[in-house]
Amino acid sequence: MQTTLLATLFAASVFAQQPTMPGKPTPIAADDAFLFLEDVTGEQALTWVRAQNAESQRVLADTEAFRANKARILTMLDSKARIPYVQKRGAFFYNLWQDAANPRGVWRRTTLDEYQKDAPAWQLVLDLDALGRAEGENWVWKGATFLEPGYERVLLSLSRGGADAAVTREFDVTTQQFVANGFFLPEAKGSASWQDLDTLLVSTDFGPGTMTTSGYPRQARRWRRGTPLASATLIAEAAPEHVSIGVHHDRTEGFERTVVNRALTFFTDETWLLRDGLVKLDKPDSAEASLHREWLFLHLRDDWTVGGSSYPAGSLLATPLEAFLAGERRFDVLFAPAARSSLAGFAPTRHHVLLNVLDHVRNRIEVLTPGDSGWQRAPLPGLPGFSTIGVGAVDADHGDDYFLTITDYLTPTSLWFGTVGQGPAQRLKSLPAFFDASGLMVEQREAVSKDGTRVPYFLVMRQDLVRSGENPTLLYGYGGFEVSMTPAYSAGVGAAWLERGGVFVVANIRGGGEFGPKWHQAALMANRHRAYEDFAAVAQDLITQKITSPRHLGAQGGSNGGLLMGNMLTTYPELFSAIVCQVPLLDMLRYHRLLAGASWIGEYGDPDDPKAREWLRRYSPFHNLHAETNYPKVLFTTSTRDDRVHPGHARKMMARLQALGKAALYYENIEGGHGGAADNQQAAHMAALAYTFLWQQLR
Repeated sequence: MQTTLLATLFAASVFAQQPTMPGKPTPIAADDAFLFLEDVTGEQALTWVRAQNAESQRVLADTEAFRANKARILTMLDSKARIPYVQKRGAFFYNLWQDAANPRGVWRRTTLDEYQKDAPAWQLVLDLDALGRAEGENWVWKGATFLEPGYERVLLSLSRGGADAAVTREFDVTTQQFVANGFFLPEAKGSASWQDLDTLLVSTDFGPGTMTTSGYPRQARRWRRGTPLASATLIAEAAPEHVSIGVHHDRTEGFERTVVNRALTFFTDETWLLRDGLVKLDKPDSAEASLHREWLFLHLRDDWTVGGSSYPAGSLLATPLEAFLAGERRFDVLFAPAARSSLAGFAPTRHHVLLNVLDHVRNRIEVLTPGDSGWQRAPLPGLPGFSTIGVGAVDADHGDDYFLTITDYLTPTSLWFGTVGQGPAQRLKSLPAFFDASGLMVEQREAVSKDGTRVPYFLVMRQDLVRSGENPTLLYGYGGFEVSMTPAYSAGVGAAWLERGGVFVVANIRGGGEFGPKWHQAALMANRHRAYEDFAAVAQDLITQKITSPRHLGAQGGSNGGLLMGNMLTTYPELFSAIVCQVPLLDMLRYHRLLAGASWIGEYGDPDDPKAREWLRRYSPFHNLHAETNYPKVLFTTSTRDDRVHPGHARKMMARLQALGKAALYYENIEGGHGGAADNQQAAHMAALAYTFLWQQLR
């Protein structure tokens, strides 16, 4: 559910303070007059979509400002100066590259020596545009799973138009051809893992009754080459009301094992090992388990008392797996949370663990090394003090090399390469300065929410900003699913907003993961309103300080952030003049019946439960529109091919606003999936629509 490409391009969001609820909500017909818009590809629905798109094109795209924005953004997206991020597989480093000549992308590879050059020599492995033309398909890349240790055979996942559902096909990277009569999985949501050359471990749609109510596989099977998929042997099964099941085989030499993961809800799961039968890991369902070589890591979402010791939510624990399976419950605490710190992630290498800590929404990296006297820790040397830092192992099974990405709002993102114990990492690649950041500054501030909670936010603005209350300001937020909003370099925000004198703000509201599980859990289900109150508090703080005013304040968010935008529109309309609501959830009484919606019951609650339905109705934007309310202008964007958050949410909200005589705009990309765009052209178009709309309304 997390925001993807569009969030990176746009980056902004908004919230306010005291709710305004004039009058009673306009009643909705019992059968919902707009249900026809839930028919994703129905002709009546698409006729409606085309009419809305045409109006948005007329108002926004047929303008010089739009054309300039799109051209600038597309140039940046297609720039050959971008960082070609890679994954090491065997002796090669693989990259998917998209540009003007290759809109769907070329999958290519190189060596480390070449990659360290300014202009590496790449070997083409697969041209997705050529493949799509040859097969008459609109293929979009979804990933590759290699067979170890040879790294010659791969399972390629390709999506039609960017949807989550994908086709999986066996490919040979040495011949650069699909394997004749090789493994083939029809279009579905799911996964596949190699057990050996002739055996796959598969979770997919096996036919009627084999998918959960969330739309994901509920069976994990072993499939032998040359046999029908339907005859694959059942390994494990989830219940229909569970979210999904998955299975994979770890081929690490000396630690070979098959692991089954049964997702009970979005935030709880069971982990099983296939030995002489299935062996369940005795962990809390809310704890996330990870296995690396001899180690079991547990990341806790709830407090846990076991073996005579207590561990707080947010902790990262480590113990030898075999000792744990034998009943031992002694853990080393690799990370324990503080009031304003959380675990951003961790990356095992061959001999170490790289710990990524988010401290006051700023990253720091520690190196942990196991030894006879426990785990030793030391800071990773040579890191900046005010940046977002990502860290990952280059090849966790075979070495201690790592990649770092370093970014902030004003400094172009850079990629670094290092080896634990061999001094600071060295910079390999860096983005160019895609926009002029001279005269700009970043501040981290706090607003006070309705219940007294201090909510941090980042403010990007000119150093000589005049506090007149007239500065066009864009506020971005997400506030859900434990997702942290950290500083990042966005060429789109810089070129289309900051360079023009706009102020950019990112709110770290509850529901996110900035301060660990408790920060997230504080805005779950019946407490969802706290996320909205936090966002509103940041908006009000900007107004109070005369950074901006409601006339010049806009908000933006996507997916769960789109639900946030819907609540800004319906509950805090007096705070904003413009809202961009992307791939949103908006009908919270039907969300669980639409595509993957049932998988998010753990976040929002179950509309079929009368008690939950009561609180869901309070923050269901579709059910809280009022004929007598003056709403800010809103632009809804979504994708026909989004098979995660149903486009019917945005469609129905737009239709209902129109029925009430309210001004709004709507644009639906026919491709794109949950990211909203399937290639750079589409991404630039969607981004330019948003920035053009916001500048029109807020300047």
